[in-house]
Amino acid sequence: MLLTARMIQDACGELPFIFRAGAWKPRTSPYSFQGAGEEALQWLVEVKKTLGIEVATEVATAEHVRAALKAGIDYLWIGARTSANPIAVQAIADAIAECRLQRTDCRPKGVLVKNPVHDDCALWIGNIERIEKTGIPVMAVHRGCNHQPHWQMAHTLRNTRPDIPLLIDPSHMSGEATRVAGLVKQAALLEYNGAMIEVHPTPTRALSDAKQQITPSEVRETLDPLATRYRLVSDFLTPCGDKQSAGTETELTWLRAEIDELDEVLWQTIAKRMDVSRRIGEWKKEHHVAPLQPERYKEIVNKLKLKEEQLGLPQEFMQQLFDLIHEESLRQQK
Repeated sequence: MLLTARMIQDACGELPFIFRAGAWKPRTSPYSFQGAGEEALQWLVEVKKTLGIEVATEVATAEHVRAALKAGIDYLWIGARTSANPIAVQAIADAIAECRLQRTDCRPKGVLVKNPVHDDCALWIGNIERIEKTGIPVMAVHRGCNHQPHWQMAHTLRNTRPDIPLLIDPSHMSGEATRVAGLVKQAALLEYNGAMIEVHPTPTRALSDAKQQITPSEVRETLDPLATRYRLVSDFLTPCGDKQSAGTETELTWLRAEIDELDEVLWQTIAKRMDVSRRIGEWKKEHHVAPLQPERYKEIVNKLKLKEEQLGLPQEFMQQLFDLIHEESLRQQK
């Protein structure tokens, strides 16, 4: 950890950052690396004392909060899995408030709240508000869902709570190190306030999420699009320079990001449909069934008629689009 922190510090130069590492690692499988536990908090504190870097760790329970604050951790963050459970988030908020009452110096400088693992902006905002009640500054971390950005969720958060600093987590959002830099550039255009990025000196040896980690030498270049727009001040990530682009132009950029993501999902869905069509074609050949089944075609067309009012789309448009897809499906079956 000292090596990684020192390498990041050398790479970032004057660019301020928070060094974060998960002492407790919520994993899908019980056989995956779960983190080193409470012992790792002392490693983080050693990084803080040796290099003068503020440090952060993930908390998922009230016990985690107490241990982290007692050790002297500066920032806490709530992960996507915990963020999906408002009862767990409330327990964390209660523990923070309890620690503040017991000791005036026992308080985090800030709490970073990731969006839930599913697309639920209302829950994300609710979690932020639970933490805000403790009097601790909050930053929102947009990590997306299932390796997709879900820009609309973050767009809604930004419009609802423009006062909350918004960070992007391109590592979890993409699941691939090669896509991290591109997502940071997109975040700069959308006027995010910072980024939470996974870094490892030798990613292939990482005990978790190896595919999405960049090396310390790549950090500065990756962050440059954001670094030219923002600087870290006190407990908040604050914009620097002229923000004349805010408003209509930025709103259009957000909307275009949503369109681009929907287009990608649309094409992926069509590609999956064609794959199923090919498998249907194989079954039909094996069972000597003709590719075109008129009754099946009529059945689908009748369903389209019912969807006109439900979806608010003209039936003629849906019919034309379906005919194109159906024609290609038949071609895939031959």
